[in-house]
Amino acid sequence: MKNRVRDFRTAKGMTQEDLAEIIGVSRQTINAIEKEKFDPSLPTAFKMSRLFEKSIEEIFEYK
Repeated sequence: MKNRVRDFRTAKGMTQEDLAEIIGVSRQTINAIEKEKFDPSLPTAFKMSRLFEKSIEEIFEYK
């Protein structure tokens, strides 16, 4: 799944570790999501959506 997680994370001045801690996943999970090697669970996607103040569709795009 194509995504803009890295764009929104860096716009907020956050590291992968920062984002992982806030939403309750590992840094490796964030890295895998950003590299499009792993699709997040729905609860994780909703947490990112709220944090970035963006819709899920703005963050994630189904290929």
